[in-house]
Parts: sequence; structure tokens; C-alpha cells
Amino acid sequence: MKKQHLITTITIIYTALTLYFMFLGFNRLEHRSNYMDAGYEFLIIPSSVPLKFPSFRFSWLYDLGNIAAFIPFGILFPLLKQVNFGKFLSWFIIVILGLEILQVLTYLGAFDADDIISNTIGAIIGYVVYKVGFTPKLTCMKLIVSCSTATLLLVCVMCVSEILDKRVSSKQPLQYIEETMGKKPLTKDIPNFTITGDTIEPQFNLYSNDRNTSQIYTYNVEGKEELIFYLNLGIPDSEEFKGKVTIYTDDRVRIQIDEKYLIEQGTMEMPLEIPLFNETKEITIAITGNIKLWDVDFTELKHWWE
Repeated sequence: MKKQHLITTITIIYTALTLYFMFLGFNRLEHRSNYMDAGYEFLIIPSSVPLKFPSFRFSWLYDLGNIAAFIPFGILFPLLKQVNFGKFLSWFIIVILGLEILQVLTYLGAFDADDIISNTIGAIIGYVVYKVGFTPKLTCMKLIVSCSTATLLLVCVMCVSEILDKRVSSKQPLQYIEETMGKKPLTKDIPNFTITGDTIEPQFNLYSNDRNTSQIYTYNVEGKEELIFYLNLGIPDSEEFKGKVTIYTDDRVRIQIDEKYLIEQGTMEMPLEIPLFNETKEITIAITGNIKLWDVDFTELKHWWE
């Protein structure tokens, strides 16, 4: 009976501490006006993996805390009342959903699917630890086994997260993307030219217009995530200062640069960055006049094995 009272007391204290950090900790009251200005915020689509491999960043400690802080609940509640895994998990998810919604309604936080996933993983780890070591006869060896189990499961979560995580790829020449139509850029025996007195020596591609009409280069980017294009552009000193480049995304003008823009902007920092964070199926480069693009490349979000 005394043991049960002790478990109950620990559970109540730990629950109170958890609720404090969920609703009052991290200066939530000071930031409440910001949440009120932004309105109810529901982040229902997961935006990140639960826990990556350790790094010297506060964000990693925060992710670890989101999981580790809920491990005790997977141990304490089954100790208070024996319950099978399915029922425990169902009740936990219902409660954590309710708390997340309450955070939104009180303007003390946002409804965050990432937090719900991390909290639930923590509770599951705790329940497994409870099944492994917390039997009626609790011994020092069982405690060691329980701690080892929790550590091993956290490492497993990190490994799965690293597999699922997508990172920014290294820069790749634009011609590596499958072309759907139009002319291909020059990739071999690329000539040098001079722009504002500087000799330009393209390394892996050159986009230009060799006729009086517009030259079109089109690429299929469907399925690629968070593309960022990097391009260098200018008009050679030896040619008439006239030309224009227009970049379309799904037939909509994304950016347009002509000789007037080059004059107004003066010396532009190269390469220019063009982010395409929205879902895009096709990108088209249209060039007229004497403007040239060279060493055009891109990065994207990819899994480590891609």
C-alpha cells in the first residue's frame, strides 16, 4: 500500500511539472500576445523527424526532451493501473491531443504534430521499459536493464530519424535534371568571354541565345523538394548590351532580368539564388538577345541514400 501511495505521489508531482512546462514554462506567458496576434495555430503536418543523432545545438536537446520527458508516463501509469499496450496508447494519444488543443485555445502554444509524435514515442519507450524491468520484484539489475533498454530505443529512434530525414544536397548542374523539351545547354568546349572587364570561364554549362528569337530550355522538376537554383548571368562586353532572361515555373513568371535591370543593379552578387519551395512541376528558362547564363546549378532536399 505504501508503495502504491509513493507511485501515486510521484505521478502527481511529475504530471504537475510536465503541465507547468507545457503551459507556463519557456516564458510562454510573455509570448502569449504573439500567439494571440497570430491566431490559433495548427501545425497538423509533421515538418521534421523526431530525433537526429546528437549535436551541440539547443534544438537537439529540445527534441530529446520532447521524447525523454514522456518516458516516465509509460512507466508510472501502468504501475498505477495495469493496462494493455493498446489501451494505454489510446488513452495517452487522446490526452496529449487534448493538451495540445488546450495550448492553442489558451494562446500558450501551437498544436504541433511533431510534438505529439515525439511525446507518443517517449510514452511507448516508457511502456516497453516498464514491461522489461518493472516487475513486482524490482532489483538493481532490472533497473540497469531498463535504463539500457530506454537508451537502446532512443538510439533506434535516432537511426530511423536519420534514415527518414532529408538534407540539402550538394550543388548539381542544372542539366542533370531530366529535360522535357527545348534546347540543351552547352556543356563541352565552352568558350570564355569577358563581362565588365572580368574573364568568365564557365565550368559545366552555358545557356545563351544564338538566334533573333527566344531560346527555350525546359526541365521537369516534379517530385523534387525545396529546390534552390543558382545562376550567373550577364552580357559579354564584346556584344550589344541587350538581352533578357525569363524563368517560368509552371507557365508563371518567376523572375525576369533584362539589360535595364543589370544597369540599375550595377554589380550583382553572383550566383543569384532562386528558391522554389512551393510544389513545382516544370521550370522553363527563356533567353533573348545577348544575355548569357553560365554554371547554373541547383540543390534539393534528398535522403542520404539518394
